[in-house]
Amino acid sequence: MGALYLASKLEECPLRIRDLINVYDLLQQRTTHALSPRKHTEPFKYAPMSYFGNTFYDLKDAIVVAEMQLLKRLGFNVHVVLPYGTLINYLRVLGLMNHKDTCAKAWGYLNDALQTPAYAVYAVPTIVSAAILLAVRHLGIALPSTPPNCWWDLFDAPWDDVWSVCGQIMRLYRDRTQEERLRVMNMMNKKEVRNWLEENNLPS
Repeated sequence: MGALYLASKLEECPLRIRDLINVYDLLQQRTTHALSPRKHTEPFKYAPMSYFGNTFYDLKDAIVVAEMQLLKRLGFNVHVVLPYGTLINYLRVLGLMNHKDTCAKAWGYLNDALQTPAYAVYAVPTIVSAAILLAVRHLGIALPSTPPNCWWDLFDAPWDDVWSVCGQIMRLYRDRTQEERLRVMNMMNKKEVRNWLEENNLPS
């Protein structure tokens, strides 16, 4: 919620904290109902939160604290260079602007990469090159890829990094078992997320 609240401020479409808490509360209640054994017998019914209760004020304080923690870890550097303009330039250089669906596919892969750590780890040219690589492979378009004439070298994108970003994006498309889906739905608070991180030997 803190990340969403901060992102809305950066894009100049601020959210009210009350609206954010209401949506979060609705999603939490719906998930709890979906996981309960009574879901087949009782329909879901939303019970609005009291704006004068402790739960509302606790969540409000938690959002503000989360926003400050994010800003602190980002070093208050919230200027983000989005890769879409770079993608168009690269497609023009490679002569792919007239190929059907290439731009849309690559654009979609860039959007999908937002769900991965790629933007925090790799430079924009690398991420854009990975999106182009996935798009041309999916559409069966041949580009020069044998050394020393590799197309990604034009953009100073190291092959290992491009391939790594491709792997992160494609991992999003894998089928998840029902057990995996339920495990994600069950992570309703920080303690459960921390337990999952510890079980998987990931830094918390």
